[in-house]
Amino acid sequence: MTAHTATHPESIRQSRTVEQLITGKATSDGAGVKLTRVLTQSLQRRLDPFLMLDAFGSDQPDDYIAGFPDHPHRGFETITYMIAGRMLHRDSAGHEGLLENGGVQWMTAGRGVIHSEIPQQEEGVMEGFQLWLNLPARDKLTEPWYRDFTAADLPGFVTEAGVAVTVIAGESHGVTGAVIREATAPLYLDLYLPTGARFTQALPAGHNAFVYVYRGAVRIAGSEIPTQRMAILANDAQADGVTIEALGEAKVLLIAGQPLNEPIAQYGPFVMNTEQEIYQAINDFREGRLAS
Repeated sequence: MTAHTATHPESIRQSRTVEQLITGKATSDGAGVKLTRVLTQSLQRRLDPFLMLDAFGSDQPDDYIAGFPDHPHRGFETITYMIAGRMLHRDSAGHEGLLENGGVQWMTAGRGVIHSEIPQQEEGVMEGFQLWLNLPARDKLTEPWYRDFTAADLPGFVTEAGVAVTVIAGESHGVTGAVIREATAPLYLDLYLPTGARFTQALPAGHNAFVYVYRGAVRIAGSEIPTQRMAILANDAQADGVTIEALGEAKVLLIAGQPLNEPIAQYGPFVMNTEQEIYQAINDFREGRLAS
């Protein structure tokens, strides 16, 4: 994290409340990697523009060692955030990068990319998150894009209360994140809160937002959010942000974005706007045109 001073401490009039607590579903993906799917397909409309959030974490190599061999994507962006471990990315557009502790890999699949993500370790802890961010219809078939950010590349700051904030995307307290996207305006913060500390973030009323607690527990507007739970934040026209209070030491993802309000058609690794576009993606993949 590149540390900055919070140049614009944010105060809000009213915090959003917790609409719903979500428990992730245990599943496996790739070549048998065990993970928890926190944001599932049934929540895509509610949390538009976000399509999926997977959390993975294990110190058992059998849970992760086979990784994610070559697989296709079209129509959205993937944001992989590594808390611990090492993962090698290679794709059909010629990109290659090693994702390590605290690093982020941001990939725009656009019209199509085939990539692999393979662990570069045989023991120890592998932990992190993968978030899927939708693309607007006009950008679904854009040119693929890829960028690796090391932990040191990511802007961040520490508040007066001792909250350490990593700004992966968007803007917080006057600090601009590693990536900005105009259409979806994603905010992606990783927060470390000492016991009893409070953190306030302004949020546009129309943006969908959620919090995922991956260490400890926090309180938002009187609701307690335990570890490994996602809290969907209510869209209240009167609320201009959120205040998060740590009940003990806590680590939290705060994610928000501007909804696209467009149809979502998903078939596995393809996310488009219509079924016809999905059929086209499948055909392009089968016939070797997806990533050409």
